[in-house]
Amino acid sequence: MIRTVRALLALGLLLFVTACGGGDSLPGGPTPPRFLSYDGPPVTQIVVNKSDRKMFLLSGTTILKTYKVGLGNQPLGPKQFEGDGKTPEGIYFIDRFNPRSAYHLSVGVNYPSVQDTARALSVGLRPGGDIFIHGRGRDGALARANKVNDWTAGCIAVEDHEVEEIFAMVKTGVPIVINP
Repeated sequence: MIRTVRALLALGLLLFVTACGGGDSLPGGPTPPRFLSYDGPPVTQIVVNKSDRKMFLLSGTTILKTYKVGLGNQPLGPKQFEGDGKTPEGIYFIDRFNPRSAYHLSVGVNYPSVQDTARALSVGLRPGGDIFIHGRGRDGALARANKVNDWTAGCIAVEDHEVEEIFAMVKTGVPIVINP
C-alpha cells in the first residue's frame, strides 16, 4: 500500500516537473502546430535580452528574426534552483525539439550547465531543468487574458505562430546566449 502511494506521488511529481516541454494529451486541445519548412540562411546563434524581452535569431552578424518574449514569472536575475521561476542566464545550446508540447511546440535549451548544477547543489537544492523556447498553449492564453507577460516556470515564450518559425529555422547545437 505504501509503495503504491509513493509510486503515485512520484508520478505526480514527475508530471509537474516536466511541465514546460510536456505533451498535450487532453481532447479538444490547442490547434495542432503547422510544420513549416525553411530554406533561408542558417541560424548560427540565438540571443535573448531578458531586460528588453527580445529574442533574436542570427545568421553570423545578420538578424534574421526578432521576437517579443515572455520569461519566467520571476524574471530578474539568473535561474538559481528548481522552482525559482527564473529564466537562466548564460551560454547554452539547443539540444532537442518537442513537436507534442503542451505549449504548441517547444525547442529545448541544455540547461543546467555543470556550473548551474554545482551552484544549486552548493546550497542543497536542485538546479531544475526542462528549459524551452515554446509557444503559449493554454497557460499562455490564460496569461494573455490576464495581461501577464512573464508567466512561465523559467522558459522563454513566444506566440504559437512564432514558435512554428523557430522550430523550422533552428537546428540542434545552435548556441543560445541569454543576457540579463
